[in-house]
Amino acid sequence: MLNAKEKLVTIETKYGPIRLILFDQTPKHKANFLKLTKEHFYDGILFHRVIPTFMIQGGDPESKKATPDAILGSGDMDYTIPAEFVPELFHQRGAVGAAREDNPAKASSGCHFYIVQGKTYDEVTLETQAKRAGRPLTDAQKEVYKTKGGTPRLDGNYTVFGQVIDGMAAVDSIAAQPRNEADRPNVDISMMKVTAKKMSKKKITRRYGYVFAR
Repeated sequence: MLNAKEKLVTIETKYGPIRLILFDQTPKHKANFLKLTKEHFYDGILFHRVIPTFMIQGGDPESKKATPDAILGSGDMDYTIPAEFVPELFHQRGAVGAAREDNPAKASSGCHFYIVQGKTYDEVTLETQAKRAGRPLTDAQKEVYKTKGGTPRLDGNYTVFGQVIDGMAAVDSIAAQPRNEADRPNVDISMMKVTAKKMSKKKITRRYGYVFAR
């Protein structure tokens, strides 16, 4: 298992690289993201929505040539991806999730995604968040939300399909940028280049400290 290879995704930003892995448990989302990456779809796309202690979001194809006053977020692909909810995958700090429009099936956008910055919770507020999500949390997940943080109210409502394993300092810097009333950063922040490089799981663990589930 540890000798198997995995695709390490790197998002280059002016605040440094953000590195993430994509989950096998969400095969449709993983395949779609890797396909778009291979096609260089994300190169030059903006993080058009940033909210401190919540998340940063990008993926709108119209953002590549957007004027400073443009309202972004409506550009999308001509398809959606069926929801892939996995109880073990939750909105902890650094989780990569698929954004979506409001639809009964909770199908994901074909290109919009977000990275959770989140915040920590105490027992009382965590229970309130879990009830809002409508999905119970395991003791291990509660501990993560209490110590590392995240956004538990999104669990079971948006598909989590990846995890940042290096570069959360860049995510924090992006989330902290001044923004307008639509949460678009006042100064454009682009995904300068997005790549996926095959690497052994053993090497990923050694270099970035991420431990793959057995």
